[in-house]
Amino acid sequence: MNKAPSGIAMTWVLLTLWVTPADAQRLQQGLESSGPAPWARGTSRKDQQAAYELFKAGNALLKESILTKAVEKYRQALQHWNHPAIHYNLALALIPLDQPVETHEHLVEAIRHGPESLEAGLFEHASNYKALVEKQLVHLTLTCDEPGTTVTLDGDPLFTGPGRYERLIRPGLHSIIARKEGYPTLDKSRHLTSGEQVKLQLKMYPFEYRRRWAAWMPWTVLGAGLAVGAGGGWMHLQTRKDYLSFDNGIETCGVSGCRPAPRLAATRTRGDRLQLAAFGSYALGGTALVTGAVLLYLNQPRPYSGDPAQGEETVNVTPLLGGDTTGVLATFPF
Repeated sequence: MNKAPSGIAMTWVLLTLWVTPADAQRLQQGLESSGPAPWARGTSRKDQQAAYELFKAGNALLKESILTKAVEKYRQALQHWNHPAIHYNLALALIPLDQPVETHEHLVEAIRHGPESLEAGLFEHASNYKALVEKQLVHLTLTCDEPGTTVTLDGDPLFTGPGRYERLIRPGLHSIIARKEGYPTLDKSRHLTSGEQVKLQLKMYPFEYRRRWAAWMPWTVLGAGLAVGAGGGWMHLQTRKDYLSFDNGIETCGVSGCRPAPRLAATRTRGDRLQLAAFGSYALGGTALVTGAVLLYLNQPRPYSGDPAQGEETVNVTPLLGGDTTGVLATFPF
């Protein structure tokens, strides 16, 4: 089942139906060239005559609804003479061809010099067309004050900042992009609706380089790992001394039948405990060193847009001691 047209499509169907039957009656038939009219100044008689011949040919084609040929003739006529009447008839030919933006441009030129530029009744007719077309288009205004910024609309360059762009465009999804070297690309693409007035100030913010966490944090973890590892080394030295004392005590007793005195046995026990603690310190310190190195790598400065607020990230480092577990638990978001 076919769906009825909606939005701008429906409006242009109605506008086309309104225009086509009335073309013969509402066409400008002649080109005024006498008097101090601004559109007559600076145009030679030869160009006026050439424009008039093309204008008449366009009128004949428009009456026969040969629209694309009529548009071609009117455009050729404007190359010879920038006359309001040519703009008006060209707008009439463009309406059925679904060219609302160009239609509006020519209607603006047709009424720019006031009612005297068109035949009786046509100025009001053109003004009504213009008002109706404007309701179906989007009034877009883009400004950018950042020097060197290239602004594009739907891939077409508009200007290099600082600059301003203002015109009517068709509704629908439009890509609005601003780019500058060393800056993040600004994308303001959006869907624009009929009759909407859109004013966008394109503000560019340079990249800022931030770390995930404070610069001291990874170094603190590295330092803690070194300190714990050094502590393990000290305990290992003490273990060696206790074992040497124990061995020397055994040798003094003799090879057979020697039972270590309680004090000598305590030396061996303390050495065993210190050795176990030293191994645990090595494991804990090594894990902290690896964690610190990873954090140091992850904490390198990263580029961020200078405008949007970036959430603060946190890292938690928890030592794990007790039972059969020795190490460091580090948690952080990516």
